[in-house]
Amino acid sequence: MNRAQRLREAFTSGRGAHWHPTDALVRGLVLGVGMVVLGGLLHEVELVLFGAPLLLSTLLALVTPVLGTPQVRVRGLPRTGEIGAAKSVVEVEPGLGAEVLAIRLPGVGEGIGPVHLVTGTAREIEVVLRRDAWGEGVDLRPDHLVAGPDALFVHGPVTAPERGRVILPPVEALPAGLLPARAVGLVGAHRARRPGDSVELRDIRAFQPGDKLRRIDWRVSLRAAAAGAEGTNLHVREHHAEADADVVLALDTRHDVGAELGDWASPGRAAAGRTPGRSLGEWSLTSRGTTVRPGGSLDLAVRAAASLAAGYLRQGDRVGLVDLGRPQLGARAGAGRRQLLRLRNQLVVCARSAGWAQRPVLRPEQVPHGALVVVLSPFLDAEVVELAVHAARRGNVVLAVDVLPSPLRADPETPWGESALKVIRLEHDVRLEAMRQHGVAVLPWGAPIAGVLRAARTARRVSR
Repeated sequence: MNRAQRLREAFTSGRGAHWHPTDALVRGLVLGVGMVVLGGLLHEVELVLFGAPLLLSTLLALVTPVLGTPQVRVRGLPRTGEIGAAKSVVEVEPGLGAEVLAIRLPGVGEGIGPVHLVTGTAREIEVVLRRDAWGEGVDLRPDHLVAGPDALFVHGPVTAPERGRVILPPVEALPAGLLPARAVGLVGAHRARRPGDSVELRDIRAFQPGDKLRRIDWRVSLRAAAAGAEGTNLHVREHHAEADADVVLALDTRHDVGAELGDWASPGRAAAGRTPGRSLGEWSLTSRGTTVRPGGSLDLAVRAAASLAAGYLRQGDRVGLVDLGRPQLGARAGAGRRQLLRLRNQLVVCARSAGWAQRPVLRPEQVPHGALVVVLSPFLDAEVVELAVHAARRGNVVLAVDVLPSPLRADPETPWGESALKVIRLEHDVRLEAMRQHGVAVLPWGAPIAGVLRAARTARRVSR
């Protein structure tokens, strides 16, 4: 039995994390002593020549000290990361007398993974980790076993703790015109109802104590003086204030459906896979997030929410998050780069806890007065439609972003597949049209938002 076979047998023996002899040590002593003694009794030189080296090598391994407790640590693995490749380092302290290290790096849903043999002199092993989907997941678990001379004494196998990361939802670059543009040099990106110092005229009125002289409209004042108007002849120009908007992203986590109608009843979990590298010192792991159905409605909604949050925060607006299925998981409105990181982390938390809830909830205290409410949902039931309509009736501009995968495909395993698909499409179109009739702006994700928001604000002013 060679050294690799001994290590493989010891790795699967299931013994504890301490130095202990292997079965090869017992076989070496028994066979070595037996062949030497039997050769001497039978006067067979061949048996002595075969047994003596085996006995000597076993005795030499016994007198070689193997001390210390081997340590394997993972360094350079952050708690959060982005989609793509990331590097980490596995630090090894094999202890005194160790000759070979057997280590494996299993991932999510991949079984135990392959065992790699590394010399006992190795101190650092570079590992390349790759995640192709956002969400929580285990990146590596460096189970290991350390062997002494000739693998007659081993330490382990040791089941190491799992090390994982939270891969944040990606922020996609929004095309030009998707969000309302921000005027350069102004305090805010949007017009407020109160008077201020912007360039958009709000009203011309008579001069009052406290008005600044630079706001006097001399042409209107001279015409008023020429007409002999009573009272003060001075008039000032009043402008709208420019303010940063409050944006509330309302995420519907109650549904997670894909394009295949036949898979709607099955839970959507991402698969995982690993690709071993070409060398002993470097491996490439490929694992996918395990949070939502890849390409489904919740995956699309989370990506859209992260991209919209990044776009509005870049303009200086305040953005908050509300989970319609579980309102306690939302995030307060805030601004800045830290708010974007907070929202992306919270989106992963919301997706992890996603599941069916009887009714969506959007409390009035979660939505500031005059805020833009963006509802991201596949709109598969009437409850979320009623929620969007009620938010619009409270005086908010509501934008309904449809994240239902398109095109939907019927279930080929049932004769009623096409009929069910037609019914779902018709009901979905009726819900979207009902929201439009109640003043809710509706569009699929990817369509320009700026024009729809301007039309919705214009319609509200006309209706008033």
